[in-house]
Amino acid sequence: MTRPCRPVVTTLALAAMLTGGAAAAAPAAPPLVIAVESPQSGSQASNGLDQLRGVELAVGQVNARGGVLGRRVRIFRADDAGDAAHAKVVARRVIARHIPFVVGPYNSSAGLAALPLYRRNGVLPLWNTSSDDTGGSGATVQPMNSQIAPVEARYIRATGATHVAMLVDDTANGAFTAGMADRLTARLRAEGVTVTRIPVLETADAPPGHYAAQVAAALAAGPQLIYVSTYFPEGVEIAKALTAAGPGPTCLMGLANVDPGFTAATTLSEAQRCGFSGVVAAEQMPSAQTYVRQYRRAFGRRPGVWGSFYYDSARVLFAAIERAGTTAYWAVDRRLRATRDFAGATGPITITRATGYRSNVPVNILTVDATKTFVIAP
Repeated sequence: MTRPCRPVVTTLALAAMLTGGAAAAAPAAPPLVIAVESPQSGSQASNGLDQLRGVELAVGQVNARGGVLGRRVRIFRADDAGDAAHAKVVARRVIARHIPFVVGPYNSSAGLAALPLYRRNGVLPLWNTSSDDTGGSGATVQPMNSQIAPVEARYIRATGATHVAMLVDDTANGAFTAGMADRLTARLRAEGVTVTRIPVLETADAPPGHYAAQVAAALAAGPQLIYVSTYFPEGVEIAKALTAAGPGPTCLMGLANVDPGFTAATTLSEAQRCGFSGVVAAEQMPSAQTYVRQYRRAFGRRPGVWGSFYYDSARVLFAAIERAGTTAYWAVDRRLRATRDFAGATGPITITRATGYRSNVPVNILTVDATKTFVIAP
């Protein structure tokens, strides 16, 4: 007689028997932690906190859809205060926690200090620095110096200026500002333009009256145009000094001055004294209108200029990880550099495979309108 078959007891069924009911839930996958490095304190905190909020928004959205590769994403706040020396400390903290990805840094001086450490220790960056010296593995959605300088040079050429005086942050934390001035100087001198360069100190280091003296020196050189390559805290003081000096030559300020902190700290006449090379805030970008609504709903405030770039950086990273099917450094790096026509808040994003640079950067010449808003110059 054939004996009846014994039923097969699966692992899940056994778990249900032992627990007296449904099978115990499988352990949750560990979270995917990413670092966000930016100046979240110090004189550029308005920038850094906007950047942090941009990533927080992207993380909230991806977690609402189930995370990345089934893992919830968490943020490690890496506040470098815009300082190169502190950026190394922050990078070592990220590395010690075995965090695989970092969005940032923002300041080029911080990037020159931190990015080599990240790359040597297997942390893949979505860097937001603009100095070409910070390039390497990973990718960026930000404009790089070599992409900004031609826009500025075309503007200066159109003014007909034959003598340009430059006020340049040449300090240890001025890698981006000094690099921009270097590139622009080379282009202008090749076209026969005379360039007079005057170094300026960062605001925290500047003695009383320093900016008035530096601006006076620039004006005394007799230029047709003054170019200001600083971050916005220094730009504020220079705009004040230029306005106080009365009518004078055309002025162009570099991209790092385009920040709500600049317009908040200046009068309308001071804010309008110069034009700017740069990127408009998210509210001025047709491609960012959904992002603006989501940001305001989440944080109860208006977004700034650079948070949208950090938001896009995080989203591009998450998409690359999903396409790679892994968090392995080189697999994700390859997928990052294969990004094509990604629909970003800052516009469509295509990454150049050879460099990791964005191929279509949204850089324009800007002015400040009557509402103290940066807008694209007519």
